[in-house]
Order: sequence, then C-alpha cells, then structure tokens
Amino acid sequence: MPNRSGNPHLALWIDVSGLPHGEIARRVASTAKTQGHNQVAPDTTRIRRWVDGERPRPPVPAVLAEVLSAATGQPLTPGDLGLAGTGVVVEGIQLPLLTEAAAQALAGWTQMDLFVNRRDTLKLALGAPLILAAERMLAGTSRALSRETKGFDPETVTALEEVTRFFTTADASKGGGLYRKAIVAQLAEVADRIKDGVPSSLKARVFAATADLAALAGWVSHDSGRYPQAQRYWSYGVYAAGEAGQPDRGVEIVTRMSHQMIYLGHPQDALGLLEVARKRAAMPATKALVASQTGRVHAALGDARKADQHLVQADQLLADGLDDVPEWVAYFDPAEHAGARAVAARDLAEAGVGHSRASIHFQDALRLREPGFDRVKVMDQIGLAAALFEEGEPEKGVTAAHQALDDAAHVDSTLVAARLNTLLDAARRCDFPAVEDVRSRARDLAAARPTTIAA
Repeated sequence: MPNRSGNPHLALWIDVSGLPHGEIARRVASTAKTQGHNQVAPDTTRIRRWVDGERPRPPVPAVLAEVLSAATGQPLTPGDLGLAGTGVVVEGIQLPLLTEAAAQALAGWTQMDLFVNRRDTLKLALGAPLILAAERMLAGTSRALSRETKGFDPETVTALEEVTRFFTTADASKGGGLYRKAIVAQLAEVADRIKDGVPSSLKARVFAATADLAALAGWVSHDSGRYPQAQRYWSYGVYAAGEAGQPDRGVEIVTRMSHQMIYLGHPQDALGLLEVARKRAAMPATKALVASQTGRVHAALGDARKADQHLVQADQLLADGLDDVPEWVAYFDPAEHAGARAVAARDLAEAGVGHSRASIHFQDALRLREPGFDRVKVMDQIGLAAALFEEGEPEKGVTAAHQALDDAAHVDSTLVAARLNTLLDAARRCDFPAVEDVRSRARDLAAARPTTIAA
C-alpha cells in the first residue's frame, strides 16, 4: 500500500532531473537489463506509484538511484530517494543534498526528538559511515528548487539570528540542559519554513543562521547525553553552512562531531573527521582549531610526538593572529587552546609519556577565559583540581576542588558531570585527609547529574 504522505524525496529529485516519468521508466529498465535484471521493466504508472509512496523491491532502489544520479549530476543513494527503510533513516546519517528534502529530514529528526520519549530511537553513527557522511556534507553542492516564499522576510531572519545568539550565550553560561527542547523546537520551526523554499535574496542569511542554530542544537543535545540526535543536527548544520556559502563554518561543526567521538571513546573516528575538516579548512581560525583538536586526539592515543606537532602548529597560528574571526568560531582563542593543551597533557601523563604538567595549562586556560563561559571555566577548574592531586599537590588540589564544586552546582551539563568523574578518580588515589570531603561532595554532585563517560 502506498504511504499516504507519498515520497517527497523521490518527487523532488525527479523534478530536479527534468525527466518525464516515461523516460525514467525506460532508463531504469535499460540500466537494470545491463546489470542482468531482465525482470525489472517499470512503466509510467509504476513510477507514479513510487512517487506516491509505494516501495519497490531490490534491485530497483539502487538502479533508480544510479539513473537519477546520472541525470542530476549528484551522487545519490536509495536513502536520498526515500527508498531505504521506512520513515527517518536511523542507521546512519542520510541527508539529501537538496534544500527542501534536507529540511524535511531535519523536520523528521526534530519531531522524533521532541515527541518520541526514547533515547534509543536513533543510533550513533561510527566508523566509515560517520566519516563519509561528514565528507559528503562538506564537499556537496546542494540544488534547490526555484521557489519564492512568504516564510522568511528580513525581520524574521533578524529575529532568528537574535534568538540563536541568546541561546548560544545562555548555553555557554549555564549549560544546555535547560534550553535544549526550546532550541530543538526553534530548529523544527525553521525546518518547516525552509521546506516551503527560501527567497534567493535572503538565502545566505537564512542558512547562516540555521547553521548556527543546528550547531547549537547539536551541542546542547550532546551536553544532555543525546548523542545520536547531536550527530543529526550537526550534519544539517554542515549542510546549511554550505548553502550559506560558509564552508569553514561547516569545518567548525565537524570539529564538534570529532569532540563527541573523543568524549565517547572513539579517537580513531575523531581523527578521521578531523582529517576531513583539515582538507577543507581555509581560515586561520579553523585551521588552528583543527590543529588544536587533532593534537588532543593524538594525546588521547598516547602519541606524544604527533600531539606536540599539531599543538605547536596551533600555537603558531594563534601567535600569527587569526585575522577577522567570525562570531561562530570566536570561542576558539588562546584560552580554549590552553584547555586543549591541558587535557592533552593529562592524557599523556596517564599514558606515561607526558613531559609537561597539566595543572600549568589549566591555570593558563582559567587566566585567559573571558567572562560568560561559565561551563568551560568550571570544567577547567575541575581539571585543575584533578591534575594537582595527580601531581602530588593535595593541599592546592583540595582548595581548587572546593571552588570548582561550588561553581559546578550552578551549571546543568553532563560534560561537567563527566569531568567530575576524573576528579573522583584522581581523589581516590590521593592519600590526604581533607580529600575525603572533596570525594563526598563530588560524588553527590555527580549523582545529581549522572554520567559514566569521562571527558
């Protein structure tokens, strides 16, 4: 039975191809025959049924994708045509490179997120599918249908920019847990408007603001422990950055995806994403960000030589100046890089190959942090306390820990809760009477915002 909602993905790509249904049927039959599938011989009526929602059996989806790929000049998959499974594709990150279809996929993700109260609905993409998805998004060229709309006007876009800026500031200060649903709901509204088309005069602004909002939705989802949802929002953010003509914005979002892979214990996937980002980075700021992040990953793998190589490269780029830094990457500054160096030093010390004290870098990060970045400042404070315990300075560690725990109580973030686990690990190994109070406070706070993943 056809799906009542039809298959808008297939309908849109057929529109883009410019081919009538009869010609598509002929090409599908011809291509299938060359592949040895003589039984595949659709007619015009069958093509219409597919558009209406009927799902053809293999090998038809793959053959149809090949035919439409050749006609449109885009490398399409059955998933792009809405012919892989039912509903939203959940096994990997499938985002069609077509404006309205991509927005429809985004709308589906936000609906599942907001109204399906199950965290396992989506699956985390790992390995080659994740790397290929990022590469495809950064390298892809979207093709939109030519359509004017009343969904966006200059005032609407200004409002979107302002609300995204507000949520970004709130997240950096207090963590994303309190605002996540509101941010996702805002993204859902934007997706619905984009599905109706975007005026060409506003396209760059609409998609730049949407890229910022999707990047933020991904980050607050990650910070709330909803990791597959974060991947999907980030993938749309990369896509939207391309529509806005801001490829380096997409690069920055891919580094967020790599951060998640480090956090979840998949450093090789993080390196794969960063290699994709490195090839596309053009601005000094994004080049420095990628280098800093890459150094951190090599440190997590215990490779001191490669870690130093990339961290020093970021040092040099920062020293040379990052020119005019856009707002979306302005957070990457000497303080942020010092934080990456601190975590790298911590990981190398744990691997027994470190040659610098993590506490020094955490102190540098705290000294350099600008006001308003309360969450990352708390993470630095916790990191400093843990490092001092590890480095044999328990008295200083206790003082730093109590200050960190006071401040951490005001931030709603699983990232902070995860960093508390590193403090607990360091405190357990420290034989000093006053550390017991730190352990007790850290356990209570971690229990209030539970996580089992170290960061």
